[in-house]
Amino acid sequence: MTAVETDLKTGRGLVSDELFRSIVQFTVTHFGQDQERAERQTDQALAFVATAATASVPMVPSDDVDHALHAFMLHTEDYAAFCGQHAGRFLHHNPRPGGGGRTLEAVTRSTHAMKAAGFMVLDELWAVNGKSAAQCDSDCGRPYGSAGGNGDDNGDSGDDSDSGGGNPSTGDSDDGRDYHHGH
Repeated sequence: MTAVETDLKTGRGLVSDELFRSIVQFTVTHFGQDQERAERQTDQALAFVATAATASVPMVPSDDVDHALHAFMLHTEDYAAFCGQHAGRFLHHNPRPGGGGRTLEAVTRSTHAMKAAGFMVLDELWAVNGKSAAQCDSDCGRPYGSAGGNGDDNGDSGDDSDSGGGNPSTGDSDDGRDYHHGH
C-alpha cells in the first residue's frame, strides 16, 4: 500500500498550537521568512528533532529547516520537554566551528530517516546547493544502518566529517552532540 499524505505524521501535530505559532513567529521575525514558509520550516524542524531522537544515522538539517530548528531550541523549556517526551533525554546540538558545511549525502540520510519514521517530508525545504535531498533514489526503502556497499555499517561514504563519530545507532556522538550541521 502506498502512503498518502493523510497517513503521514507531521511535526506540527507533536506540539501545542500555541508553541507552534511561537516558533513560527520567531522564525519570521529573526530569520526573515514569510509566514507560510516559516510554518513549513517549523513543521519539518519538529519532525527532524523527533526523528533524531531514535535515528540510526547522524541527523543533519537543511539550511531551510535549520532556521526553525534554532527557533525551537531557543524556546528552551519547551525544547527540553519535547526532547524528554520523544527521546527520554535532552538532545544536544553544538555546531562544529569551521565545519565543511552540509553535504547532500548527510541531509539525504536525514530525510530518509524522517520518511522511515513516518513523517511527511516537504521536499522543497530539503536541498543542498540547489539539489534535492528528499527525493527517493536507488536506496529508497533500504533499511537505515544496513551496509551501503562500502563496508561501513551506516550506509554513508565513510567520511565522518559531518557525523561527529560516536554511536549513530543511539544518536550519541563522541563530542556530546545528537545532531549536527556544518556551519
